[in-house]
Amino acid sequence: MFLLDSAWALPIAGVLIGTVVGYVARRYHFCTMSALERHWFAGDSTGLRSWALAGAVALVLTQIMQALGWINISQSFYLTEPLPVAGAIIGGIMFGFGMALVGTCGFGAIIRLGGGSMRALVVLTGIALAALAAQRGLLGHVRVGLLDRFSIDLGSVGGQSLGALLSHYTGLDLTLATAAVVAAALFFWIFRDPRFRTDREKLVSGVVIGAGIAGGWVVTSTYSGRLFQPVQIEAGSFVMPLGDAMLQIITVTGTLPDYGVGLVAGVLIGATLRAWRSRDMRWEACDDARELSRHLVGAFLMGTGGVFALGCTIGQGVSAVSVMALSAPLALAGIAFGARMGLAYLLEGTPFAFMRRHGRHSQPAE
Repeated sequence: MFLLDSAWALPIAGVLIGTVVGYVARRYHFCTMSALERHWFAGDSTGLRSWALAGAVALVLTQIMQALGWINISQSFYLTEPLPVAGAIIGGIMFGFGMALVGTCGFGAIIRLGGGSMRALVVLTGIALAALAAQRGLLGHVRVGLLDRFSIDLGSVGGQSLGALLSHYTGLDLTLATAAVVAAALFFWIFRDPRFRTDREKLVSGVVIGAGIAGGWVVTSTYSGRLFQPVQIEAGSFVMPLGDAMLQIITVTGTLPDYGVGLVAGVLIGATLRAWRSRDMRWEACDDARELSRHLVGAFLMGTGGVFALGCTIGQGVSAVSVMALSAPLALAGIAFGARMGLAYLLEGTPFAFMRRHGRHSQPAE
């Protein structure tokens, strides 16, 4: 009973949920960058549909619990005014480009570290340092001075949630109805592919990760009204929590780890357990200085862009989707565009090669 009323309950819950999520993600090879790459170059969208399934499951569970009064997500930073329009787009592009340079996102880097990848450790360290600089350091001045001025305050028209916005303009409470329509559209696209419907691994990973994110809302929302201290309402992101985890490791902050730090630790534990159980653990390092520099640059772009965009492929791609935040489609479009530019740079030497090629193919024949 004492533990349930202790601030330690937050990071412990994060560890427990993260362990399940990390184990499943490594077991079933859940990777957003790989999903995008296979969709663009191999015509295989099963990985992309698994990522979308995680968002759809999180959306359904979150909105049902919100409607029943079990959780309160109104104070989530995804819904806190103002809407960071420029930050979501530019930050998303930066994150996507960095993700392509590295070959995975922050979440995927934790999964790789669980198997012994020292390259992933370099990436995670770089993301953590860049995130701290963008949130609280020198790059934070850039964010406030250049990007925040293009934010839009939607508080007078209902807020940043799509459901709240439609409810404001119609005068009806359409939050749950909007969630149902969005979820139905997502499920229709996800399950229209017969290959995905028979791919048990992709189905399981999407459902478990989506449920894990929804579980984060339950934990943080519950303890925000139970503890005598501020609790950040969050579900799952792997940019700023990496910076917070680094501070907890190397400094005495005077505060206990929060849910996000516990989730990061749990994902690493789960991925390590799976790698150990499957005998898939091996030390890996960068092959040369060129690869190391590419990983460092990619980590910097992901850490900085992730803070600018208020999330990553999990933060905006699943957590923000679950609350129908308007920043989600902006950031996700930026991430996809940035990743495509990054792949074009790696494969063809220029980030805009795919755009020029598309333009030539789209011209009518003479």
